[in-house]
Amino acid sequence: MMDINQYTLRDLFAQLGLANSKADIRRFVAQHPLAASVSLTKAPFWNHAQAMFMQEAWREDADWCGAIDELNNLLHQPH
Repeated sequence: MMDINQYTLRDLFAQLGLANSKADIRRFVAQHPLAASVSLTKAPFWNHAQAMFMQEAWREDADWCGAIDELNNLLHQPH
């Protein structure tokens, strides 16, 4: 049986070492909008480990991809 683990946005924030309450996530998204031309993993507010974690997860199509995609979409929306 295949183990399908779907991580949430709150799980991702915790994994990245960020506060992960719903209010914390809303505040982070509001404070860190990204232009369409800026890749999520190239954003200046990530430290090296955070950026590498997301790059590796995307490259490996890991269980984290859904949560990373959700964050990517939130940060690239007009605020």
